[in-house]
Amino acid sequence: MPFRPSVLLAATLVASVFSHAALADQLDDIKKKGEIVIGVLGTDEPNSFVDPKTREIVGYEVDIGNAIAKKLGVKPVFKQLAVAARIPELQQGRVDILAASLTHNKEREAQIDFSLTTFVTGQKVLVKTSSGITDLPQLGGKKVLTVKGGTQEPNIRKAVPGVDVVTFETTQQAFLALQQGKGVGYVNDEASLVNDYAKLGSAKKDYAILSQSISIEPLALGLKKGEKGLKTVVDGVLHDLENSGEANKLFVKWYGPETKLQFDKRSFKIDSDQI
Repeated sequence: MPFRPSVLLAATLVASVFSHAALADQLDDIKKKGEIVIGVLGTDEPNSFVDPKTREIVGYEVDIGNAIAKKLGVKPVFKQLAVAARIPELQQGRVDILAASLTHNKEREAQIDFSLTTFVTGQKVLVKTSSGITDLPQLGGKKVLTVKGGTQEPNIRKAVPGVDVVTFETTQQAFLALQQGKGVGYVNDEASLVNDYAKLGSAKKDYAILSQSISIEPLALGLKKGEKGLKTVVDGVLHDLENSGEANKLFVKWYGPETKLQFDKRSFKIDSDQI
């Protein structure tokens, strides 16, 4: 049977559609829908948390997300996620990027891509002074509390063999459990831990942060695998923030001497995605 021109034309059109679809990427989709959905924790002050006055999500990573949205000319939409849900939500396309206190490590590189490092912190342990614990090895056989799905649990297990780890859906639930006497220690990133310690007010005298870090954590934005166009834009925004001095201003705004954390200065620059 001869192949009619109309059939050939239809086949060509179908091929063209599929070819265009194959070339489309996440960056195109974000621009077309006019918004970028940014996954945040919303419970990790000062990276992302709910402002008690405005009820809006604010923070260091939120400001970075806003800068990316502005560069793209789209609306930022912030979606709160549980720690354990961050990577699955990104992989399933429910968020476009993660700005969720996400540690960049080699294990996660098999699942997602990362932006330039946006923050560097260490993980430490907050203990009740009544426990008599002054050093990490003393946590062996003791109950320590932390968030589910983060790097805190494997890191404390590696640092203290035999430790008994209990996890919670959020860091704030774990912090509350420490205050309720459900464990002798609470593990989190140092910046967040210092912030939680400040919340204790007059009760700070009953707690102490152990001096030794259990790990060094480079935090970065999470991106879907292979989305080179979006990564180029995101990294470009981060380079611009660093080179213009805005990145340091954001650090001072959320972590500096006038904040509860009272960090004197940054110990890092936003200039590499290597770990």
